[in-house]
Amino acid sequence: MMLSTQLANACAQEMERNDPYSKRLGLKLIDADEGLAIVNLTVNEDMLNGHGTCHGGVIFSLADTAFAYACNSQNQLAVAASCTIDFVRPSRLNDVLTATAKLQYQGKRTGVYQTMIVNQDNKLIAIFKGNAARLGQTVINTEPEDSI
Repeated sequence: MMLSTQLANACAQEMERNDPYSKRLGLKLIDADEGLAIVNLTVNEDMLNGHGTCHGGVIFSLADTAFAYACNSQNQLAVAASCTIDFVRPSRLNDVLTATAKLQYQGKRTGVYQTMIVNQDNKLIAIFKGNAARLGQTVINTEPEDSI
């Protein structure tokens, strides 16, 4: 049986491996544990909006990815049921943004997670809240394979 940290990391790594959008954005999984995930990215020129600041959709995607890893960390396949984000301050070119998603409540089928996004100076950029719905499946197979 896997420990919760090992299971959370295995689930996050499986999801990361199968997520071309996150790869394209350059999102990097930093850490995962039960009910927790940390993901970061460096803001590049392709991520800027018409005001020269990081596009809100990029920040949302960063937060959503950390949320996804956190809400799937117990090897229960979960998807977003709803999400909100509050943008606190702008992010700029070359900022390193870190999203830390944490479990606030987990029931049998639904969960609530909060993701804080900060820059390299630990200044708050955005606050994201995600509600997760479990689908009754697992993310990875943890059953030992039969050896014959």
